Order: sequence, then C-alpha cells, then structure tokens
Amino acid sequence: MTIRLALAVGLVAGCGSTESGEYDPSIDPADFVAEIDNPLWPLAVGTAWVFEGKGERIEVTVTEDTRQILGVTATVVRDTVSVDDEVIEDTFDWYAQDADGNVWYLGEDTKEYEGAEVVSTAGSWEAGVDGAKPGIVMHATQPAAGSPYRQEYYAGEAEDMAEVVSLDESVTVSYGTFDHCLKTREFTPLEPDVNEYKYYCAGVGLVLEQAVATGDRIELVELTPP
Repeated sequence: MTIRLALAVGLVAGCGSTESGEYDPSIDPADFVAEIDNPLWPLAVGTAWVFEGKGERIEVTVTEDTRQILGVTATVVRDTVSVDDEVIEDTFDWYAQDADGNVWYLGEDTKEYEGAEVVSTAGSWEAGVDGAKPGIVMHATQPAAGSPYRQEYYAGEAEDMAEVVSLDESVTVSYGTFDHCLKTREFTPLEPDVNEYKYYCAGVGLVLEQAVATGDRIELVELTPP
C-alpha cells in the first residue's frame, strides 16, 4: 500500500487465530464477492485518485486486471509515486472483499526506481507465499477505537497495522470538504517513525494522509469516477 498506509495479534475482526495467539486469518474463497463496494474503500474498475504532498504526486488506479491469490480473485490496483514527473515507485496492490463487506489486502508487487533502474523491491509480498498472510484494510463494521488490527503480515517485510481513532471526522482537502469520515492511525513495527493519520470518507475512499509527528499532508486533489 504505497499511499501512506510488537502489538497483540489475532485482533482483526473476521480473522482466526491459533490457540497460541498467532495471527492466522482464515480465507475461504467461497466467502468472497466479485465487487469491492465498501463505502469507505470503493474500488470500482476505472476509478482513479490523484494525491499530492511533500513534493510527491501519487496516482492510484483500479485496473481491469485480476490475480488469483489463495483461491480468491483479487482486484489489481496500480499506485505510482512521482517526483518532478519522474516515477520513483510503482506498485500493484491486490485487494478483495468478503461477503460481509470487509476489504482484504492480499499482497503487493512494488518497485522503487532511481532513473529508469529498479533499485529495490522491498515490501513486496503475496498472501500464502513464504508465510505471508493477508489483513483487512477496511472493515465493514469498524472495530472499537484503540483496537489494533493487521492490514498485512509478512514478517520483516510488510507488517502494517492500524487502529480506529474516530468515526465522525470532518476534513478539508484540495478536492473538497467531507463530514462523518473515518480517521485511523496507521503504523508498522518495522519503521517506528512511520506513524500517520488517514481519513476515509464514504463514496470516495482515502482523502488525506497526515504525519502524526510533523503534520505533513498528502491529500486528494483529483478523483475520476469509473
């Protein structure tokens, strides 16, 4: 999750855990649906968002492509980060929605560039490969504030987590003003300094990412509907 997304495990609603408490979500392909229409994370094919901030331009597009992961048909979302019109990161994210409306994150293929050369693929992972496990990026029913949940899990590579801060936020960005939005705090034990608030608004999805420590913002500036 390029658009920036040692606590208790097994806390994600809808996920299973072993008796030892190990994070171990249960995935049954029969529980998943074709479309991703969660109001706070709608991923209809053709939708495109543009974000700007901190000198970056981030373009997120829901493609027509799909990928089979753990027997689930995942939607492929492309996320590119540019500085001065030069792509510095290009990522393909894989999402799917279950019948309850939870949006699962099933992995990503990410590349960082310097010039035209790939310099890193760190953070790439796929659920079911090398012990990597999926997480939920958007719940159908939000958990209680302060309850952490995993958005992904590939030990040492991808361990993004989040917790709900508020369910009724108002936020203004370049694209517009929104009310009754979800505010989360997203973080990872792999990078303790990465600690961000994100605001998700019904019918739109992510509209703002704000660094907790500095207040630096990456905000929605354009939205193209499907």
